[in-house]
Amino acid sequence: MEEALAVLKRLPFEDMGFAKVDHHRALRCGFPEVVYCEGKQTEQVLAIIGRRLAGGGNLLATRVSTDLAAAVRRRFRNARYNAIARTITIRQPKRPSQGHEIGPAGNRSHTGGGPAGANYVAIVCAGTSDMPVAEEARETCEIMDQPTRHFYDVGVAGIHRLLAHLGELADAVAIVVCAGMEGALPSVVGGLVSAPVIAVPTSVGYGAHLQGLAPLLTMLNSCAAGVSVVNIDNGFGAGYMAALIGRAVARGGDARASDARAAEVSAHVGEPRTSVRAASRRKHAPRSPRSPRHAARSAKNP
Repeated sequence: MEEALAVLKRLPFEDMGFAKVDHHRALRCGFPEVVYCEGKQTEQVLAIIGRRLAGGGNLLATRVSTDLAAAVRRRFRNARYNAIARTITIRQPKRPSQGHEIGPAGNRSHTGGGPAGANYVAIVCAGTSDMPVAEEARETCEIMDQPTRHFYDVGVAGIHRLLAHLGELADAVAIVVCAGMEGALPSVVGGLVSAPVIAVPTSVGYGAHLQGLAPLLTMLNSCAAGVSVVNIDNGFGAGYMAALIGRAVARGGDARASDARAAEVSAHVGEPRTSVRAASRRKHAPRSPRSPRHAARSAKNP
């Protein structure tokens, strides 16, 4: 344990005085460090983003205000701002040493009903007011190269809106469900599909809603199996977990395909070679001496 701790202490990070930028996060976790901007000064955010980009890999910054986004885009021209999600994303070409950042190929987001690749994550929200949290989850998935489809304003007050997309939800590798008010939607979805459901309570609702505590408690007490819960308004956490599930599914598919190819090669190549070797051994094996009785029968019947 002490040796492991000593190794961890030597892992590279950059001490900026007000922040320690973790340049090995991608090596350990598969995606670089994400910048949480709320509470930070503009110059601090700009400096952190600059050092993060210098370390390589794509960048995601969350809780970005409009004013801060303008400053970031002036400094980094390739920055993309989603005002609804309050996120900044910057894509960079992968360096040869960054092969550890693996995920499903492509960066595709689709409204329900549109074409998408296999292994997509479904992003669902109960009402339009929940969209900021859902969009944060979607942006997180996409910067991690996890394809998504989104289904917005499909809450339980009009359940037919959700059922219209049941087939697409059932095909998702994971489903992020954002809901405020009473927070019933994740339980409903969890009872209809076999995919894992990541529930996100939002701070949308009236008085006794308690800024998201009411839906949080509802989701924690869900009777539907396969429903897990993240913190209030934590679209980032839900999107990150969904992307990890998507990666695991993709790796499993690759492993199964590799096993199938290996079995096919073994069936068509390995077995004949084994038979040839066996025949060769039989051909060159020394013959055992004939018994006297067998020799006598051979003499009588030349």
